[in-house]
Amino acid sequence: MKIKKVTISRENLELTRPYTIAYDTFTHAENLFVLLETDTGLVGIGAGSPAEDVTNESIDACEKVLKEQACLLFEGLDLVDAVSRLKTMETKMAATPAAMAAMDIALYDLMGKALDRPLVEILGRVHTAMPTSITIGIKSLDEMLAEADEYTGRGFRILKIKIGMDVDQDIERVCRLRAHISKDVRIRVDANQGYDMDQYKKFLAGTSEANLEFVEQPLHVDQTASMAGLSEDERNFSMADECLHNPADAYALLHPPRPFGSFNIKLMKCGGIALGLEIAQIARRCGIGVMWGCMDESRVSIAAALHAAFASPATRYLDLDGSLDLARDMVDEGFVIENGVMRLTDRSGIGVRILH
Repeated sequence: MKIKKVTISRENLELTRPYTIAYDTFTHAENLFVLLETDTGLVGIGAGSPAEDVTNESIDACEKVLKEQACLLFEGLDLVDAVSRLKTMETKMAATPAAMAAMDIALYDLMGKALDRPLVEILGRVHTAMPTSITIGIKSLDEMLAEADEYTGRGFRILKIKIGMDVDQDIERVCRLRAHISKDVRIRVDANQGYDMDQYKKFLAGTSEANLEFVEQPLHVDQTASMAGLSEDERNFSMADECLHNPADAYALLHPPRPFGSFNIKLMKCGGIALGLEIAQIARRCGIGVMWGCMDESRVSIAAALHAAFASPATRYLDLDGSLDLARDMVDEGFVIENGVMRLTDRSGIGVRILH
């Protein structure tokens, strides 16, 4: 089975509602799509959603490297040889992990389709179902509570709240939310590097009775070393996100005293399924729990991340809501969400169906 054609396309996917985090407001998500067509008629699909503020890659750079490298590296190759060439991409596309992720996902999708099996079964399934959080951006107290009511009314039992612009307002919002919702609804928060150390300590003290799950990336990546000033419990309560891109970062974050107790793996940061699972394996060997997260992404890459998550024993949390607020997408299926719980389908590959 040979790859006879590689197609790259770019789509501007509008969000149904804008949302704000500590450093930006988003109204749409530009995604790149890769189609790998074989001489037997099978088509593998991948998608990439670059986050320039996180990985320093632009959508233009990702599109350029895919158009320059994808055909050169993969057209005409047997599928087995194409999969082995994933390692070549780690060098050729190191500066554009979202582009690399798109190719990686397309190849894994094609592999699953060639074997007529869901990808998770090929990788080695560990999990069958797990709840995901759903995200509420930075907004007024009343808007936040109304959105929380909407999501819990839809069955979601984990809310992720964006914080990091004003610590006093963040404390008030989180505490009011905790008092507003049912005790069985979990709350996790994401500061997106918005705090300094004093602000973070103030937030932890002010929300100590809110029964939070964890805090993602409280400090700027340049201040990671200063996390050593926190207690072991406070560091274990903190999760690495923007400072964790690739396996090398994972190893660096294991040096004592460990700054974080858990890792957020995103395919768009690390370059796809293969490297995401490598980070998860590092975490597993060192007793670090893993959350699989996302950007604003097509259902393509969300499904791919879920296959990886369900193949990792280190997986403890999901934050795979990135496709839920897209006004349109290029695919459907791939997974189902019922009352906030995600499950994969039994379709081959990553399980998505391309819409024509």
